[in-house]
Amino acid sequence: MTTAETPVGLSASAAKRIAELCAAKGEKDLKFRISVNGGGCSGFQYDFNLVKDRQDDDLAVERDGVTMLVDGLSLLYLTGSEVDFVEELAGSMFVVKNPNATASCGCGSSFAV
Repeated sequence: MTTAETPVGLSASAAKRIAELCAAKGEKDLKFRISVNGGGCSGFQYDFNLVKDRQDDDLAVERDGVTMLVDGLSLLYLTGSEVDFVEELAGSMFVVKNPNATASCGCGSSFAV
């Protein structure tokens, strides 16, 4: 769910998985960064990383003890989106439910606006 204060949402299942990843690395101060980069089969692609530092233009979204960071440029493409974590027979992955995307690839990691 997104609001004016948090224009990019983070689901409970995504927050839980991020906490598990940070715990596996033994570093509780890690933050989950989502960014949008050029490339992918649809024009733009999502990039996910665990990082220590927050940049000056980052939006920080906190949920259930974890922090997700979105840089200012990526926020232009992600406003209204929610980051979720899904587990299916085909595998488990972070998924971005992005209302700004006009098309996406089959794997869901790239999109067009």
